[in-house]
Amino acid sequence: MAASLLVASLQTATAKDSEHWVVSWTGAVQGPYPVGNPSAQPEQKFAFPEPAAGARDQTFRLIVRPDIWGRQARIRLSNAFGTKPVTFDGVYVGLQSGSAALIRGSNIPVTFAGTASVTVSPGNSVWSDAIALPFAKRPDDLAGRRLAVSFHVAGQSGPMTWHAKALTTSYVSAPGAGAKGALEDEASFPYATASWFFLDAIEMTAPADAFAIMAFGDSITDGTASTMNGDDRWPNVLSRRLKAVYGNKVAVVNGASVATKSQARPNMVPTNRTRAAPLRASGSSVTCCRCPAYRA
Repeated sequence: MAASLLVASLQTATAKDSEHWVVSWTGAVQGPYPVGNPSAQPEQKFAFPEPAAGARDQTFRLIVRPDIWGRQARIRLSNAFGTKPVTFDGVYVGLQSGSAALIRGSNIPVTFAGTASVTVSPGNSVWSDAIALPFAKRPDDLAGRRLAVSFHVAGQSGPMTWHAKALTTSYVSAPGAGAKGALEDEASFPYATASWFFLDAIEMTAPADAFAIMAFGDSITDGTASTMNGDDRWPNVLSRRLKAVYGNKVAVVNGASVATKSQARPNMVPTNRTRAAPLRASGSSVTCCRCPAYRA
């Protein structure tokens, strides 16, 4: 397998001239659920009794590990494989304590163009407004910490866009439970999932010389045969080696796509061109380069 790396050097996009937006985490969109190849997946029929109907008036608490931290963040929600508009509200980001519980006082509301809800049409995605992170006064101290992204699906979503092989445990409320994202305890999230739903990118503000690398490949890059919640995919190992040199000025994000012909839409074909597009959409410039295949 040959893996491509996309080196993302993002343009200045904050009020501070010394900082710019850098992509910090990605989960390549696949779908619709349950089409895909998850690993260590708990039974999902209790959270999603009818896969084609998707989520119904319930809240997701997705756990991700940003590869670079900043004082501001923004998230992107995707309805790439949906067949109907999906409305998201009750969106929050906070620091995970354990399971679905959050560090007290860390949960921050998220807005979209100044409002608390957003409707995403089929085939599209939307970026949030910038989110000030008061717990990130010293971003370097958050290296390795996990961010919990919570959001409520209003009504019924229909077919869900997801990333099947997250290899990270996230949490979902019961169908019909309503908006629970503001809560910092775990009681409202009885169901676990080993996949990410709807969320496909996070950016952080970082120093002007910070940059990101996107690991681009197939199931090996995605983490096949690596450890659940272990962060030991080869892109994670690459990240740790680079951080030993650059510190919190480099992010390695995972752009792996294992979509089959039956999954992929014409605009979702996993090529360098289409993987660069999400970064350009947020104001970034992207350079492509090649690297040797990773071998264990």
